[in-house]
Amino acid sequence: MVAIEVDHVTRIYQKYSARHRFKTFKSALLKGDLFHALKPDELVTALDNVSFKVDKGTTFGVIGENGSGKSTLLKIIAGITKPTSGRIKVNGKVSALIELGAGFHPEISGRENIYINGIMLGLSKKEIQEKFADIVRFAELEDFIDAPVKTYSSGMYMRLGFSIAINVNPDILLVDEVLAVGDASFVPKCLDRIDDFRRREKTILFVSHDLATVERICDRVAWLKNGRVMTIGDPKRVIDAYLQDVAEKQERKFEERQQEVQVQESYEEEERENRWGKREVEIKQVHLKNHQGEEKHVFSPEEGMVVEMDVEAYSPIKDFVFGIGIFNARGIQVYGTNTDLEDFSPQVIDGPGKVICQIKQLNLINGTYYLDVAVHKKDGYPYDYHRHLYSFLVSSRHKDEGIVRLPHQWQFSDNIKLKSPKFKSSSGK
Repeated sequence: MVAIEVDHVTRIYQKYSARHRFKTFKSALLKGDLFHALKPDELVTALDNVSFKVDKGTTFGVIGENGSGKSTLLKIIAGITKPTSGRIKVNGKVSALIELGAGFHPEISGRENIYINGIMLGLSKKEIQEKFADIVRFAELEDFIDAPVKTYSSGMYMRLGFSIAINVNPDILLVDEVLAVGDASFVPKCLDRIDDFRRREKTILFVSHDLATVERICDRVAWLKNGRVMTIGDPKRVIDAYLQDVAEKQERKFEERQQEVQVQESYEEEERENRWGKREVEIKQVHLKNHQGEEKHVFSPEEGMVVEMDVEAYSPIKDFVFGIGIFNARGIQVYGTNTDLEDFSPQVIDGPGKVICQIKQLNLINGTYYLDVAVHKKDGYPYDYHRHLYSFLVSSRHKDEGIVRLPHQWQFSDNIKLKSPKFKSSSGK
């Protein structure tokens, strides 16, 4: 049985330009520009011919970047917004946790808001009274339930909203990004309750940027981009396709930023001292690639990187060392090595050649990094030294701190109970 059917849904908004704003209605009339001020500059398509079905008892995830149409989709399914065209069919009672504080009146107490929201969700006053204690207990707001909700923190808002949404016993639960503002101790509690809903074969539509959680709890996932469905299917497959698209976008933005920096530096009166040496051996070009040979500048920690140098010696040289160094944005060296440290014995270099250093895994945390490359004598005399001339970005799903991501594994004795994050790789347990 189908719980939710989205059939060729399109939602178009009218966008108004700031240049058409006016201070007062009277001033607009006097200037004769009221019509232009109210005329939309353009139409924005938040959803473009979106179709999918969610089977009863399944958990369906929706992912995508900000502005892709995820929240608009949930509002339409919840009945808050109407589609411009297309139709929505929902079978069952819906409870939605979409916007932080949505449906709450800030001036009245949490107690009064529970009753108002319960009535809006179709409960009688008696039913709300029966569920009231459970709602307050789950939200952990016993000491604040009679205070105006305008005094609540964002985490308290989320706790109350989530507690109401799940305790009205809906057939369909709609959950948007509100869990992102939850207290660290409360979010696992929410996820446990979502797992309980899944065991009871309730239908869940889950929108989140937390891809690890989406992969863990969802049966199917849809990826939205610019209001369109890019693909629907197995969570792992869809998430990997989305991450690949994000990485390509990051690559383009990174290259654009690098070009802007190069243009800006070309106008500086004093050139930075970022290359030195008489170039008896010259590093003519440097390329950063993945292990498939594709040149790129955005890497994942697990993917690794290949540093490829085109070099040339203008006469036979017998004393030479090739080296690389990686630095983070603060200028701290996170790794460095050279052929002398690794006990290679130089014989001779003469004419053009190529030097390749393959790094199997970067194992670095999120951030921008700078690469030094050099060729010099064993005593350090520089032939050609490139200082911070090359940069790359590490984009990781892991929440690490520090500088590097060390391969690791957790183990616990039998009396220590934790739920294993099965969605993570073995190196990050």
